[in-house]
Amino acid sequence: MPVHRPGTIRPRPLAVLVTALLAALALTLPLTSAHAATTPARGSAYMGMGVLAHDGQSGTPTTGDVTQTEGVDVAGYQGNVAWSTLWNSGVRWAYTKATEGTYYTNPYFAQQYNGSYNVGMIRGAYHFATPDTTSGATQANYFVSHGGGWSADGKTLPGALDIEWNPYGSACYGKTQSGMVSWIADFINTYHSLTGRWAVIYTATSWWTQCTGNYGGFAVNNPLWIARYSTDPGTLPAGWSYYTMWQYTSSGPTVGDHDKFNGALDRVQALALG
Repeated sequence: MPVHRPGTIRPRPLAVLVTALLAALALTLPLTSAHAATTPARGSAYMGMGVLAHDGQSGTPTTGDVTQTEGVDVAGYQGNVAWSTLWNSGVRWAYTKATEGTYYTNPYFAQQYNGSYNVGMIRGAYHFATPDTTSGATQANYFVSHGGGWSADGKTLPGALDIEWNPYGSACYGKTQSGMVSWIADFINTYHSLTGRWAVIYTATSWWTQCTGNYGGFAVNNPLWIARYSTDPGTLPAGWSYYTMWQYTSSGPTVGDHDKFNGALDRVQALALG
């Protein structure tokens, strides 16, 4: 009979150890890997992030005989942007993500916001809304304090509220339709009181219908920036009879997200001047 010396541990068969290890992994892997695969890091959201997943993408935009002015929107994940390349390709206006919630500012904001201005573009800033974290007024204040203000220099567009699918949880951020309308009103009224301008509202018709009940009351003051990656912008949310801007693709040249302004360059300048 083998002797078991005091102070020593019998070696366990390799097969037993491997089986135990695999069992432990089986208990943790499905939850952690699934979570990592579906939930991005806070702060990483950007304009149109949910459009591909919820609205799809198809077709080449057609605008008929209507004059449109090419623009782009950018965020921190794109890093330093080649603004001269975009200018030479015909892009004349740009929006840069400034903030998200009250916990994130774009580390590339200066290069993106000032870089577009320096090559001659008319530029603006946008805020990615997270209505489940803080109030609309709180986020409007944060946005204005971190790059989302406005000046009457003829080259600065009013700030834009990016209100769309929640990349971190339920599509409507846990709000009722009336609660979402109230949150948006809180944001845009605060932004107006701080800057004297009405914010642009960026959204998709399907999200707007689901999460606000297709509320039409903001159309009186707030320009519409519609998101739809298709041959045309489709049906607009209630109240708006026309769009001011249209994000038509996430796979355009140089930066991906490209937009059409519904009018010639002088109309872009008119919006900048208010």
